[in-house]
Amino acid sequence: MPIPNTARPPERADRTALAQLLEPASIAIIGASRDTSRIGGVALDHLQRLGYQGQVYPVNPRYAEIAGLACYADVESLPAVPDVAVLALGADEVLPQLQRCHACGIRAAILYASGFAEAGEAGVARQAALTAFARESGMAIAGPNCMGLANLTTRAITAFATTFRAYPPQDGPGAVSLLTQSGNVCAIVYATGRQMDVGFHQFINTGNEACLDYADYLAYLADDARTGAVVGYVEGLRSGPRFIDAAARLRAADKPLIVLKAGESEAGSAATQSHTAVLAGNQAIYRAAFAQVGAMQAGDPTHLTDLAFLSGFRQRSAGRRVVVASVSGAMGALSADLLSAAGLDVPCLPEPVQQRLQAAVPEIGSVANPVDLTGQLFNRSGLAYAVLDNLAAVDGVDVIFLYATAYLLDRVADELIDVAGKTNRLIVVATTGEPASRARLAAAGVALFPDVARAAKALGTYVGWLGTQARTAHWMALRAQAADRPRAEQLPAGPLDEYQAKHWLAGFGVPIGVEAVAATPADAARAAESLGFPVAVKVLSPDIAHKTEVGGVRLGLRDAQQVREAAAAVVAAATHAKPDARQRGVLVQQMASGACELIVGVTRDPVFGPAMTVGLGGIFTEVFHDVAHRLLPVDRAMAREMLASLRGYRLMTGFRGKPAADIDAAADAIAALSDAAMALGGSLAEMEVNPLLVREAGRGAVALDALVLTQQPNHDGDRQ
Repeated sequence: MPIPNTARPPERADRTALAQLLEPASIAIIGASRDTSRIGGVALDHLQRLGYQGQVYPVNPRYAEIAGLACYADVESLPAVPDVAVLALGADEVLPQLQRCHACGIRAAILYASGFAEAGEAGVARQAALTAFARESGMAIAGPNCMGLANLTTRAITAFATTFRAYPPQDGPGAVSLLTQSGNVCAIVYATGRQMDVGFHQFINTGNEACLDYADYLAYLADDARTGAVVGYVEGLRSGPRFIDAAARLRAADKPLIVLKAGESEAGSAATQSHTAVLAGNQAIYRAAFAQVGAMQAGDPTHLTDLAFLSGFRQRSAGRRVVVASVSGAMGALSADLLSAAGLDVPCLPEPVQQRLQAAVPEIGSVANPVDLTGQLFNRSGLAYAVLDNLAAVDGVDVIFLYATAYLLDRVADELIDVAGKTNRLIVVATTGEPASRARLAAAGVALFPDVARAAKALGTYVGWLGTQARTAHWMALRAQAADRPRAEQLPAGPLDEYQAKHWLAGFGVPIGVEAVAATPADAARAAESLGFPVAVKVLSPDIAHKTEVGGVRLGLRDAQQVREAAAAVVAAATHAKPDARQRGVLVQQMASGACELIVGVTRDPVFGPAMTVGLGGIFTEVFHDVAHRLLPVDRAMAREMLASLRGYRLMTGFRGKPAADIDAAADAIAALSDAAMALGGSLAEMEVNPLLVREAGRGAVALDALVLTQQPNHDGDRQ
C-alpha cells in the first residue's frame, strides 16, 4: 500500500493565480503532441475544436508547428507569458520544468503526471519537493496525477478527457461547477449531466492536491459569480475547517453543494487509500460535516447528476407533500412507494379536491393520491390540463409528480406547460423514452427525469436540503462565538482519573452526583455511611479507563462491611490486571436510578477536529449503533436534535407507560460537555461521559462516570 502524503498544502491559495488557473486567457502546453490520442495532443485538440478564443502555445522541441500553430522549443522561447502552463511530462521532468516556468513569470500550472505520493516512498519525496516549491514560489499548481481542468464557459479545456468529444459543452454559459478528486468520476458526471441537459461551468479534477487542495477550489467557487451550484466527489479532505468555511459560504449564497463521498464501506475505504494516498476519514463524521454545512449528500454518480439537474429548478417552491398523477395505475402506486421511501409524504387529497377532479373529468380513475389519469389521456384533449390545474391549486400540496410515457408526454406538453406557467410549485415528470418536448418543458420549468426511481430519490434528497440554510447559519455563528472564547487553563497531558474528570467537567455545567475519594477500605466505609446507602465503589486510577474490565467496580453495596470488602477487592483486582497503573484509592459514589442512560463522547477527528457522539446506552449503542454525530460546538437546541434523531428516542418520551426522561436536562448536559471540549482547544484528545443517567422529567441528569484525556496542544487543529 502506498505511503500517504502528509505534507500540508499552502494555507491559502493566491486568488489571482487561481483565477489564471481556472480562467486562463492564454495557455502553454508543454509536451504538446500532434497525436490527438496522446495526453499532450488531446487538450490541444479540445482547445482548437471546441472554440477556445485565447492564445495557445504548444511547446515541444520536436516540432516547428502543430495543427497550424507555431510550436516552441522551450518555455523560454514563448513570445508572451501565458496565464497557465499545462505539463504533459513525466514525473521526473515536472519540478525542473516548473522552476523554469516560474523563472519566466508563469503563475499557474496543471500537472498530469502520476508517480507522486501514490507511488511509494520515492513518489512521496517527489511530492514533498513539489509542495515545498509551491510554498516558496506562490504558484497555483493543480495536481499532480490529475486529468486537468476545463472552463466550459470560455472553452479553456485543458483536461485530457475524451468525453468532451462525445458530449461537447452546452451552448452558452452553464452554472454547475464540477469539483472532484477523481478524473474518471468528473468525466462520468459531466457526461450523464450533459445527457440531462445540465449546463456546466467549471470541470476541476484536483488530483493529488500537493499544492492546491479541495478547500482552495471550493472557496474560489463560492465567490465565483458564474457558479450557481457545486457538484463534488470527495475521497478524503486535508483541511476540514477550511472546507467548512467555504461550504458555509456556498450555503449562505444559496448555491447548492452536492457531494458524493467515497469510502462508505470498508472495501471502499481501502480502495480510496490506495487510489489517492489520502486516508479516508471517519465516514459518520464526514456525513455530519456535510449535513452541518448544508450540503446534499449523493449516494452514487447518477444520484449526484440528478441532484445537480434538480437544483437548477430551485426558483420553484417545493416541500415534502407530493401529489402523484400517472397514466398507469401501477406506475402511480410504484411512484408513491418510491417517494415515501425517499422520505416524502403522499397525502390523501381532501374530499372537496377529489370531488372537483371527478366533476371535471368524470372518466378519471382513482383521485385519492395517486391520481390515475388512465388511458383516457389518449382520447381526450384537455384532460391533463383539467387534472393538473386542479392539483396545482391544492393548498396541501408542495410538488406535482407526473408519470407518462414519452409519446403521451408529447401529446400533453402544451397543457403541462400552461399549468407550469400558472404555478410556482415544482413539477417533476418521470417518463420512459425520449420525448421531443424535453427542451420546451425544461424551458417552462418542468423537471424531466428518465426514470421514476431516480426522480423520487433525487426529489427526497433535494427537499431535505431545502430549509437547511438557517441551521447552517446557526451552527456557523456558534462556531464563530466559540473561536472567540478564552481557552481553559491547560491541563497536564494525559488522562485524568474519574473524580478529577467529573469535577473538572462540573465547572462547565456537567451535572455530577454525590461521591467521595477514599484512600483505604476503612475510609471508604466511613464515606459510604456519610453519603448514605446504597453506594458503588470503583477503583480510582487515571490509567484505567474501563474499570469493569479489570474487576474494578462493585455496585449496590448496602452496609459498611460490604463497602470495606468491595474497596479491598477492586484495588486487588485492578493491581492484578494492571500492575503498573497508578492508583489513589477508591471512589465511593451514591447509587442513582433514572429513566434511561446515554453515552456522550467527544473525539478529535483528524480532518474536522472535535466531534461529538451521542447514543442511548447498552445494546442501542453496542448492537444497533444507534448514535448521532455532530461537529462541535453543540448547543442545547442541537443536542435536542441529536437525541430526537435516535431510533430509540421514543424510549425517552414515555413509551408504553414508562416515565418520560428529562430531555431538557440531557440536552443541557450534552451542551455543557461541548463547552468543556471547546475550552480545551487543541489539547483535547478524548472526552466521555458514560453513562449520563437521565432521570424522570423535571428531575435532571447526572454523569455517573467520565473520562478526560488531553494531549500536547495541537494548534493546527485548534480552530473549530
